[in-house]
Amino acid sequence: MDRMFTPDEARSLMPSILEETRELVAARADLAEIAFDRQTAGSSALGGIPELKALEARIEEILSGWTGQGIEVKGIAPVLVDFPSLLDGVSVRLCWIEGEPGLAWYHRTDLGFAGRRPLA
Repeated sequence: MDRMFTPDEARSLMPSILEETRELVAARADLAEIAFDRQTAGSSALGGIPELKALEARIEEILSGWTGQGIEVKGIAPVLVDFPSLLDGVSVRLCWIEGEPGLAWYHRTDLGFAGRRPLA
């Protein structure tokens, strides 16, 4: 069975999610810049293949850490994660997207992001 989070359990993980998201966003930007520079100019001040591979590995490490905790990663540009939960007996996802200061939204599992509502 997949892990189910209470809102308090999910919120307790948010400090580490926010910190790792800052790292992921920086790695994502560096990765894009290196790839673009290498394609257009042949090289990048940020590095080459070793740096690309290191950034990819770090992103994968962060994402694997989240999924290993039962968090569902829905996207990385922007970062979007869901925490499976039950609210009043209904299957929902506690939902956080990059840029939000904390976990404050949910949506029914069957509705997805378009059905987001504020958490009480």
